[in-house]
Amino acid sequence: MAACMAAFTFNDAFVKSVSDEMGLYQALFIRGVASTLLMVAMAAVTGGLRFNIPRRDRMMILFRTITEIAAAYFYLTALFNMPIANASAILQALPLTVTLAGAVFLGESVGWKRMLAILVGFAGVMLIVRPGAEGFTVYSIYAVCAVFCVTARDLTARAVSSETPSMTVAIAASFGVWVFSAVGMLGEEWQPVSTGAFLSLMGASVLIIGGYFFATATMRVGEIAFIAPFRYTSLLWALLLGLVVFGEWPDFLTLLGAATVVATGIFTFYRERKLAMEVAEGAEQGAQR
Repeated sequence: MAACMAAFTFNDAFVKSVSDEMGLYQALFIRGVASTLLMVAMAAVTGGLRFNIPRRDRMMILFRTITEIAAAYFYLTALFNMPIANASAILQALPLTVTLAGAVFLGESVGWKRMLAILVGFAGVMLIVRPGAEGFTVYSIYAVCAVFCVTARDLTARAVSSETPSMTVAIAASFGVWVFSAVGMLGEEWQPVSTGAFLSLMGASVLIIGGYFFATATMRVGEIAFIAPFRYTSLLWALLLGLVVFGEWPDFLTLLGAATVVATGIFTFYRERKLAMEVAEGAEQGAQR
């Protein structure tokens, strides 16, 4: 998960760096061509590409690809129009939304303390978004929409059986985003691509492969409550890249909101681990009897 977050955040920085030269769909199109071809080549070499996918997995992969497309559109649109650290700070709500969704859709237990922490975390998100306040833009709402899309994407990945390789799922996501960008290109005028922009998008193409693969592999085999806090490493990268590359730094309320979201996320992680240990100890004592 930590590697996934680093890959996605550096990918975001590369894509954001070309926002002054071309539109979103053109950037996604160029990145999509390179990343999809690279993943297909890697899968062909490693045997990770299969077409005899179980029927149930086909529907799960299709739904996951749709949520990936929606997440890419909402988040990258926000990223093109707001500081990278602000967009990343909103994404820090993901461990909270994934925990909540796990309780609602997967039947995972969430006590009142963790539920309260989730609500406080959402209040932290509101500090970042600040609807109605001066300086508020619709792109903050786009970032929130991306959170819900990624939550759906990650939960869907857990429903894909072990018979389907993670690389196949990742290729489907990359191909879906590329097709979406190709359709979007119909309404955009193609802009000349400078050498710097081309290199940035090639870098993004390589990094997005790592992001797709690690995200899929992690959510399929990892325990949600354990891996979720490692998402917070993306905020550290976003703050550093925002300052060094783009000369951006969040204001006090944004940092306070981000700290609130991170703190509540870590608390939910702590509670989950504590409850898991208590259950394990109870089972061990029962077996000894």
